[in-house]
Amino acid sequence: MPKPYPREFRDDVVRVARGREPGVTIKQVAKDFGVHAVTLHKWLQRAAVDDGVKPGESRGEAAELREARQRIRLLEQENEVLRRAAAYLSQANLPGKGSTRS
Repeated sequence: MPKPYPREFRDDVVRVARGREPGVTIKQVAKDFGVHAVTLHKWLQRAAVDDGVKPGESRGEAAELREARQRIRLLEQENEVLRRAAAYLSQANLPGKGSTRS
C-alpha cells in the first residue's frame, strides 16, 4: 500500500481544486499535483463531509469513535480480570475439605 500523502498537502490540493478557474478540470489539478484524479475526488468528498456540507462521519468523529472503541476494549479486559480475581478469591475463602483448623 502506498504511503499516505501528508495532511497539509491534501488540504492544499483540495483548496486549489475548490478555487480552480472555470474550465480547469479536477483531472488537470490532480495531474498538476501528481495525484490520481480519483484520489482527489475522494479528498474533495472527505473535505465536504468534514466541513459539514455533506452528511457523514468527519475525521474528528472517526478518531473519537476509534478512541472510544479502544477504551471499551480496555475496560472489558479489565472487567474480565476483576471478574476472574473475584471468582478466585471467593474460592480461596471457602473452608477446605478435611481441614483440621476451626
